[in-house]
Amino acid sequence: MAALWHTLKPDEAVIQLRSDSERGLTPQEAERRLAEYGPNALKEAHKTSPVEIFIAQFKDFMVMVLLAATVISFLLGETGDGITIVAIVIMNAILGFMQEYRAEKSVETLRALTAPEAHVLRGGERQDIPARDLVPGDIIDLEAGDRVPADCRLIFQTSLELEEAALTGESTSVKKMVADIADPNAPLADRTNMVFMGTTVSRGRARALVTATGMSTEMGTIAHLIREAVEDQTPLQRRLEQLGKVLVILSLLIVGVVVITGLLRGEPLYQMFLTGVSLAVAAIPEGLPAIVTIALALGVQRMIRAHAIVRRLPAVETLGCTTVICSDKTGTLTRNQMTVTDVWVNGQRIARDADEGVLSGPDEATKKGLHHLLRGAVLCNNARLAKEDRPGDGTGQGDPTELALLSAAVEAGLKPSQLARQFPRVGEIPFESERQRMAVAVKNAANQSFVYVKGAADVLLPRCRFIELNGQVLPLDDVRRRDVMLANDAMARDALRVLLVAYRPLRLDDAEEHWESELVVLGLTGMIDPPRPEAVQAVVQAHRAGVQTVMITGDHPNTAAAIARQLGMLDAGDQVVTGRELDAMTDQELDRRVDRIRVYARVSPPHKLRVVRAWKARGHVVAMTGDGVNDAPAVKEADIGVAMGLTGTDVTKEASAMILTDDNFATIVRAIEEGRAIYDNIRKFIRYLLSCNVGEVLVMFLAAFMGLPLPLLPIQILFVNLVTDGLPAMALGIDPPAPGVMDRPPRPPSESIFARGLGTKIAFRGILIGVSSLMVFALALGPWGLGLREARSMALATLILSQLFHVFDARAEDRSFLEVGLFSNPWAVLAVLSSIAMLLAVIYVPWLSQLFKTDPLALGDWLIVFVASAFVQLLAAVRDVLLKPLRRFNRATVRS
Repeated sequence: MAALWHTLKPDEAVIQLRSDSERGLTPQEAERRLAEYGPNALKEAHKTSPVEIFIAQFKDFMVMVLLAATVISFLLGETGDGITIVAIVIMNAILGFMQEYRAEKSVETLRALTAPEAHVLRGGERQDIPARDLVPGDIIDLEAGDRVPADCRLIFQTSLELEEAALTGESTSVKKMVADIADPNAPLADRTNMVFMGTTVSRGRARALVTATGMSTEMGTIAHLIREAVEDQTPLQRRLEQLGKVLVILSLLIVGVVVITGLLRGEPLYQMFLTGVSLAVAAIPEGLPAIVTIALALGVQRMIRAHAIVRRLPAVETLGCTTVICSDKTGTLTRNQMTVTDVWVNGQRIARDADEGVLSGPDEATKKGLHHLLRGAVLCNNARLAKEDRPGDGTGQGDPTELALLSAAVEAGLKPSQLARQFPRVGEIPFESERQRMAVAVKNAANQSFVYVKGAADVLLPRCRFIELNGQVLPLDDVRRRDVMLANDAMARDALRVLLVAYRPLRLDDAEEHWESELVVLGLTGMIDPPRPEAVQAVVQAHRAGVQTVMITGDHPNTAAAIARQLGMLDAGDQVVTGRELDAMTDQELDRRVDRIRVYARVSPPHKLRVVRAWKARGHVVAMTGDGVNDAPAVKEADIGVAMGLTGTDVTKEASAMILTDDNFATIVRAIEEGRAIYDNIRKFIRYLLSCNVGEVLVMFLAAFMGLPLPLLPIQILFVNLVTDGLPAMALGIDPPAPGVMDRPPRPPSESIFARGLGTKIAFRGILIGVSSLMVFALALGPWGLGLREARSMALATLILSQLFHVFDARAEDRSFLEVGLFSNPWAVLAVLSSIAMLLAVIYVPWLSQLFKTDPLALGDWLIVFVASAFVQLLAAVRDVLLKPLRRFNRATVRS
């Protein structure tokens, strides 16, 4: 079935498929073809079993490290620690399993979009059969409200219009015709003699020949693309995997050195083995994946309150480093609702007040002319608004263009239902695509009759002889006729869909064929699917944050460019490219130009995939927003796929990583801010955890190197790990965003998690923690003459307090803890106080002191411990106090 059906005449297509346009296929032939072509359904790809998906969760490198830590904990007899680690591993595996299992359902959801029934001719009889039983060559009937069950070539139609936004991205209903189209390479949206599976008939009726079913349809092509799309690891996943490998290698090296050094000094093998495995547990921050998950989960909860549902936790962090948003136009950047934005009446163009959401004339005469124009648009109309008491709400039943006219009338203060009662309809000449106009006859309470007509200006204007200006009916001379066409052309250049509205008094003897002659021009209406007001500001905010916005749409290039200009997306030198032009580009040419192309118009699903891949090939982190079925493959291919929750199809939602419940483009910008804040918090607790772990390992390593007794026993090492790696690290994960988080460019996707000096800060602070703890231990044993147990107690307290004070330093990379504010994160204060309480318990509670082999410390001991632990904070406080007057002077100088 490789024929270009849109290039064939209807009878040629029928002959090629060996069918009969009047009788359809015989039941026997239909049954034979069903066996040959298979059911009209989207096939499921081979799916990985749930067991395989679950087992795959344990193949992650960091998970293997956690399992090794579990074995070590059990060998030490730390059953509680081991059970905790196992719980973390299982929790992460379950989360990963649920996310992957749900993602696999995207193609299944796509199958649900196919129509459940079809009206088909079989052996000359009209039957309603399950859509899955359709075969190529079947003749089907389509009516308003039907979902098209297969790809078809039209045989005949009457005023047929379809909603194809879900497939092509076309924002308005598409008028269909029967005539063949000569261009074999016509884009999908321009094949107006074809109808496609999954689209909806919004108006008219038709008879059509089924040309493709199941996976051979355009919907089937999308299903193939969804399966082929590749989901890469997120930057966070890549960073954590690299971090895990580095930690394991360093841990094994350091532990090996400590154990070998101890053995060479004559320490017992068993004790050095316990010390080695304790250090391994301390060096590997086994809580890191859990804390990352918790930080992401808390961010997800905040995003839900901001109307964004995250389906995959790492997507939150991915948004934070997004550099490009490839956005669908219809329903994402625009309202997905045709709106009258301009009218031309009384010789002047009036724009809709976007802030007030109304159309109004500047003077009383123009206001009256506007009302007459809109009254004609309301009466010559077959749509019905859902609510007339809510200006701006253009929802209802009927053609989107007619709904827009009704909504404009409501905004101007008119009531369509009231006008329908005041001017009952007495006749109608329905709209047909060949005529490009519609006419109705009405009468008023005085029994006077009028005809109102609306249609394309170039078709209707030759039928007009008069024009209404300032309440007077004047002859439509050449000058006035030229003014009307100039206004029409100006609106068209702004990508508006323009309709002329005219009327005439109706005499009793006027035949229907004279209704559309000697008309009086009332004015022009210009409509478009306008940008969301919030989207305009969101595009500006994204640009300030270093994020580029690219529009990818199936709409006409002029319409797309006009919307892009209103959104502030098109600057000098930026380009608008059509799908056909994109086809003509080589990959190398697209790679050269992709940075300058801001709008892609008249595109198909493969085009969207190609654009996303082109950006990704240049090293960008790409977010793709979408709502229609046609967006699903690109949404899945992108680093972060964003689906619309209100207007989005289930297919796109299942393929996405995030769903916007308010369909608001601004929500994406808020999500980017949240993603950046979460990544900052991840860096904070990585800085904190690794500094602490470096300090713990270093104090043991240096003691062994210097020939000192072990400063900490294995159980004390594990206790340090418990009180410092838990609540304080979690508190850092919920730190509020730093000021100006959206005023900096996105971090490079290839950036190491240790970039921007983080590795140096970790090493420096870890050395300070380790050296200060070892110094207290050595002085207690030497000059101060304390016993080994009391010296170890002081070393334990110094090591823990040094790490707890570091919590406040880790909250900011470029400011001191006083500038950040000690109580700006109350959870951090509570976590530190809780850990201090646990430290005091193991020192002063007798049975805990016996278990952890500690001695009570005197007030003088605590003074030494405090100074050794907090001297960095003390120096920072002194520096801030001394520099504060200078900063105040500098600010005053700048203001002056």
